[in-house]
Amino acid sequence: MSTPSNPGRPDAFKEMMAAARAAGRPELAHQGRGRPLSAAEDDFAGALMALYGEGIAGQAELADALAARGVIRPSSGKPDWTAETLAAELRTINADLDAAYLENGFGA
Repeated sequence: MSTPSNPGRPDAFKEMMAAARAAGRPELAHQGRGRPLSAAEDDFAGALMALYGEGIAGQAELADALAARGVIRPSSGKPDWTAETLAAELRTINADLDAAYLENGFGA
C-alpha cells in the first residue's frame, strides 16, 4: 500500500492493519477507540476522509463542504456546519473518545 502524497512509498501502518484483518483480528484497526463510534460520528468521519481525499482542507472549506453535502453534526443532528462548529465537534468527539479509552481500554 502506498501513501496518497507519495504513491511509491508504502504505508506501514495500513499494511499492518490489513495483515491484522486478514489474520482474523479486525478489532486492531480501531484499537485506539475506547468505544464504538455512533452512526452520526461514523458518517462524519467518512465524510471528512472523503473531503480530505478530494484535497479539501481548512476548517472553513471543510465546514462549507460538510454543509453542502448535508452531513449531520453528531451533536446537533443538523447539517449546520461552520468553522467554529467543526472545531467544537472535533474537540468534543476527541475528548469523549479519550475518556472512553481511559475507562475501557482499546479495541472497541
